Amino acid sequence: MSEFNLIKWFNDISIDDVPRVGGKNASLGEMFRELTPRGINIPNGFAITADAYNYFIEFNSLSEPIHKILSTLDTDNLDNLRKNGHKIRQLILNAHFPEELSEEISSAYLKLGEEYFDNPDVAVRSSATAEDLPDASFAGQQETFLNIRGETSLLNACRKCFASLFTNRALSYREKKGFADKKIALSIGVQKMVRSDLAASGVMFSIDTESGFKDAVLINSSYGLGENIVQGTVNPDEFYIFKPTLKEGFKPILRKRLGTKELTMVYDLNGSKMIKNIPVTKEARNRYSINEDELLRLAKWACIIEDHYCEKLGHFSPMDIEWAKDGETEDLYIVQARPETIQSQKSIGEVETYYLNERGPILVTGRSVGEKIVSGQVRVINDPSELGLLQQGEILVTEKTDPDWEPVMKKASAIVTNRGGRTCHAAIVSRELGLAAIVGTEKGTEVLKTGQTVTVSCAEGDTGFVYETELPFRIEKIRLKEIKNTETSIMMILANPDEAFHLSFLPNNGVGLVRMEFIINHSIKIHPMALVNFDKLTDHRTKETISEMTKNYEDKTHYFIDKLAEGVGTIAAAFYPKEVIVRMSDFKTNEYAKLIGGVDYEPSEENPMIGFRGASRYYNERYLEGFALECKAMKKVREVMGLTNLKLMIPFCRTIEEGEKVLEVMKKNGLKRGEKNLEVYVMCEVPSNVILADKFLEIFDGLSIGSNDLTQLTLGVDRDSEIISHLFDERNEAVKTIISSVIKAGKKMKKKVGICGQAPSDYPDFAKFLVEEGIDSISLNPDVLLKVRKNISELEEIAATAKERESSHRNEMYQN
Repeated sequence: MSEFNLIKWFNDISIDDVPRVGGKNASLGEMFRELTPRGINIPNGFAITADAYNYFIEFNSLSEPIHKILSTLDTDNLDNLRKNGHKIRQLILNAHFPEELSEEISSAYLKLGEEYFDNPDVAVRSSATAEDLPDASFAGQQETFLNIRGETSLLNACRKCFASLFTNRALSYREKKGFADKKIALSIGVQKMVRSDLAASGVMFSIDTESGFKDAVLINSSYGLGENIVQGTVNPDEFYIFKPTLKEGFKPILRKRLGTKELTMVYDLNGSKMIKNIPVTKEARNRYSINEDELLRLAKWACIIEDHYCEKLGHFSPMDIEWAKDGETEDLYIVQARPETIQSQKSIGEVETYYLNERGPILVTGRSVGEKIVSGQVRVINDPSELGLLQQGEILVTEKTDPDWEPVMKKASAIVTNRGGRTCHAAIVSRELGLAAIVGTEKGTEVLKTGQTVTVSCAEGDTGFVYETELPFRIEKIRLKEIKNTETSIMMILANPDEAFHLSFLPNNGVGLVRMEFIINHSIKIHPMALVNFDKLTDHRTKETISEMTKNYEDKTHYFIDKLAEGVGTIAAAFYPKEVIVRMSDFKTNEYAKLIGGVDYEPSEENPMIGFRGASRYYNERYLEGFALECKAMKKVREVMGLTNLKLMIPFCRTIEEGEKVLEVMKKNGLKRGEKNLEVYVMCEVPSNVILADKFLEIFDGLSIGSNDLTQLTLGVDRDSEIISHLFDERNEAVKTIISSVIKAGKKMKKKVGICGQAPSDYPDFAKFLVEEGIDSISLNPDVLLKVRKNISELEEIAATAKERESSHRNEMYQN
């Protein structure tokens, strides 16, 4: 066997060596050779090659008996799969290493010890030679063994790795993927361990795993060795970082979500096992497992790795990367990287969107995986021995899934787990199988009962919901090539940041209205003035609630700034570099009062609709400090995250003087109109905005018509009154007349005029009117965007044809 290479060191391996060392090892070698010079830390190691595996099999005469057993394999029969898999694994586990092979492995291990220390702790990872192909992840199919020390332990771990080529899950997976008849061998990676048991580790993707949005890095992190995240044993911390502005030197951390991190996997120094799980203290669980500087460094590494592979392979190649932090040195390391195999393979020619027609009582929530909605009967599985009970189309509910469950998981229509994050085994396999999944519910197995009919919704953004009973939903499929461009800008109205990445794939010209109130109401939940005056709060219960919600913030106002910046920043990033216009807060006083701590800061008004709202609040002492927090959050999005496509809009601005006061307050808080290309728009929703449109446009960069409020105040109709609701109609001649005059004023002043309201969605004739008047942009809710875009495209075509005919007719007359 001496003519074959049994051992190859990482610095002698490249990505071209997949046939000899498998995907994991080929990738490690590629990065070790090419990327350590660029500052990426990768622990050294070596690969035991596929030649070594074949030598081992040949030496023990195992080819024929293995082939014989495989000839009777039926992966659809669980009992058959278990028995045959067990037979093959036992053949390998009882086999012996050829002396030459064992000596080479031992020699390489001793050489690794010269670089680090005697008997180094190593990770022993399986690396199948057909793994990490473009359409197959082979995630968790073979075994990994951690904290292996000594030559004897290393050889035993290698034998177990060889046997793991024939785990039940690996046999089933290869059959499903069409590799059953192909010759597959196993290489083994032996790599110096990173002492992340003393710090943290995790997984990161250089693409959003749910939507396929390619400009974000998703990072999961938890304490201890990384197997807990991969196995879904813990609910990890989760972060999103925006790649384009990160590369420009900004710090665009879009999202930080604290995980529960119940357990940490550590070395079992005084026990009989190599590793063990121990509980995490409450204090440690309540803080993030890595800091912001470490997050940004990891994200930069993800970008470097992705860019390298894109260049090497000649096509876009988002990456699935495992990382670890050494608790002894505080250094970060990359320990694995492979091409992402789900989102990168999807065609973007068609957008499929699920919509719930109605909602019901919520039973549990968690992290959504996929973007589908499924109804069905629950099957709670508390023990692997119960897996045979799962019926085709049932919703599998369990603590966490295990790689051994994969042959059965394909029966499920959806999966719900108590534990795990978006990079755990259940999430990865669900994506690959095209299933809806909700992970990290914490109490799914307690609340949901076998036989119960529920609806699993992963179509509402970041959070997945399990609703009681079967709920109606619809699926809309849009072929993007059928959607034509329009001269009129068709923009979106958005509120929920969790939906932004997915919605960014719809044909659009940006976002014409971001409703800040949604983010405050759903993500922050606390009145800003209660945070400003936290130390002065007298209501003990309110103070205790706020204290718990802001436990990681010494200065409570930073909680508001960070959460608002994350929400708005996520939307701005999703549509970057297209313009995203965020409307500063426009709650009415009765709505502000419903926020935690809000009742002490809001007056009671007879008619809040035309009371203390919008611009009038921003310079008033009652809310001045609260508005300052809004400004600081927007400044963070633009200057810290680098998202200068963000523009601001002032709602319900009644007078020119009021507009000037607001702009002055913004300037004092670091948001000076015109500085760093900052544009500030104003809503046109009060008749004074129409009458003095040219004067408003002298101090603002554009107008956005809020047709609901403008109709209400033009016709004197309370839009919340059912009795006179029949009078509320944006198509009324008076309303159309003033809208027409506003558009003309914009043309005269060479400033943009748009509209954000329901009317263009509901009434095609109103949309036609707007197009004919020459409005610059129409902002719509996502569910009607494509329908209205198609209508406007047709209107513009008709108008263009008519114009062409008229021009042709004039030419004929001139010639005659």
